[in-house]
Amino acid sequence: MAAPVAGRVVGLYVKPETAGERGLPKRSVGEIEFRESGVVGDFNRFRTEERHGDPAMAVLLISSELLAELRREGWPVRPGDLGENVTTEGIDYARLGHGRWRIGTAEVEISKACDPCDTLRLLPYVGSEQLAGFLRTMLGRRGWYARVVTPGRARLGDLVESRDSVPTVARPWAKAV
Repeated sequence: MAAPVAGRVVGLYVKPETAGERGLPKRSVGEIEFRESGVVGDFNRFRTEERHGDPAMAVLLISSELLAELRREGWPVRPGDLGENVTTEGIDYARLGHGRWRIGTAEVEISKACDPCDTLRLLPYVGSEQLAGFLRTMLGRRGWYARVVTPGRARLGDLVESRDSVPTVARPWAKAV
């Protein structure tokens, strides 16, 4: 059995509901509150309108290591650009995508991968011209949706700790360096 994995929160992001706008990019905040319905002050139009508030899509997590990998590949991705609510550091992206995690005083359970979508065209370095290439790049790398198991709060620097043992998972999308 593998030992529990731990990292820390290096970014927290929200985007309030704004008429006619999609949820990218999100703005940085120092603290967020997790509820079963999602992150307080964050509006996800797709989750609300198309998925009827699906609690399995309450929070979106991504690792800073993956964001750095995307930048090394030539995509100037900034934290918050991909619609994530929480950016972690010190946890491999593939490991982050499994099990339950304590984030600050909240606990979340990973429910599914976030699939890349056409909304990514709104990012200034993507646009319509580079959308197809960016969508291919983002397959299996857009982040992990989680449901809120225990409501709570998270602040920058808080511990992110697995609540169960997480096996090592292959990363089929990883490019040889």
